[in-house]
Amino acid sequence: MSESFNIKGRVTIVKDQQTFASGFTKQAFVINDMAEKYSQDIEIEGLKDKCELVAALNVGDVVNVTFNISGREYNGSHYVNLQAWKIEVTAPAQAAPASQPLAFDPEEPLDEEPPF
Repeated sequence: MSESFNIKGRVTIVKDQQTFASGFTKQAFVINDMAEKYSQDIEIEGLKDKCELVAALNVGDVVNVTFNISGREYNGSHYVNLQAWKIEVTAPAQAAPASQPLAFDPEEPLDEEPPF
């Protein structure tokens, strides 16, 4: 199939890279399409050198993914794979704010008695 497809979504899972005995590698990730009603979680994979693109993703990134669809039959069952060949991060994941230490004044009385 020569047609490419495009989807935008938020990364929810980045799976571990898989390496097979033949040396073939793939790495999958899941995006949520962020539809207002009935949003979908969609698994897309990067093959061979595209694993680098997937490995650079972070959960929470908003991405625009260009991919191809491939299908095959095996033992009477049919399988479909979405294979990314271009991934653009349009909004990086928000970093969690650094926790701030609580200010404690040892001269200030406690509101409660200690439990001991």
